[in-house]
Amino acid sequence: MSDNLKIGLQYLTPKHALTRLAGKLASAKMGWLTTAVIKWFIKQYNVEMNEAKNPDPAAYSTFNNFFVRELEDGARPINDDNNVISHPADACVSQFGPITDGQLVQAKGHVYSAQELLGGDAELAEEFMGGEFATLYLSPRDYHRVHMPCDATLRKMVYVPGDLFSVNPLTAENVPNLFARNERVVCIFDTEFGPMAQVLVGATIVGSIETTWADTVTPPTGPAVKTWHYPLSGDDMICFKKGEEMGRFKLGSTVINLFAPNSITFDASMENGVPTRMGTPFAYIAK
Repeated sequence: MSDNLKIGLQYLTPKHALTRLAGKLASAKMGWLTTAVIKWFIKQYNVEMNEAKNPDPAAYSTFNNFFVRELEDGARPINDDNNVISHPADACVSQFGPITDGQLVQAKGHVYSAQELLGGDAELAEEFMGGEFATLYLSPRDYHRVHMPCDATLRKMVYVPGDLFSVNPLTAENVPNLFARNERVVCIFDTEFGPMAQVLVGATIVGSIETTWADTVTPPTGPAVKTWHYPLSGDDMICFKKGEEMGRFKLGSTVINLFAPNSITFDASMENGVPTRMGTPFAYIAK
């Protein structure tokens, strides 16, 4: 199938309906059939089950349980240098660099607005103007829990309704405004080096996006942007240590981090197309 046909079909496909159906099937307990699908998926995508806390495909009652499987203890050691910001996920670097004139690079020839990505909030977007961003693509074979790259306190969560295009490299190169048009969950954290956004972007066949404090954020979905604010003092603060799990995708997608100006410098290993491992150096706090 040609690349143009693959992209064209995405515009025509009822992506929300297809994704919700896939989500229901992935959460169904179907015994031997579930195990057979999991085994096929492992072989098809060369999934590293030796890293899983439970490597037995038959141990997972649903496909979703397999997809968000835990890793065995010690599989992803977290860099404990206080100056190091660690990778939040096993993924591949799609794009990274400066936020220039409020724009992020999506792919060669395509940029999009930080304000649109963050749900249209101009005041929030202003916090990241002149800062840095990184887009990490999680492929089907990756570990799909997302972790904190640093110690942080949750300030705000924003659900932004949208489309559900695929977020693979081909689509990123051909669908304008992809990450600002897809459904997403924007998480805003306060850190010792300033504000940080961690955006979980939905995609075709992503059954749900979950966070550890709110459980399933989507679905259900709605037509309006929804915002939750969290206390920054007192017993109800939601605080994280570097490396703690903060969310998960039930089927793969993309994580986008935004950093304030003059707050971080990326690790020398950062390069478009390079795989990432959760817990390894992502960036460094600027001195």
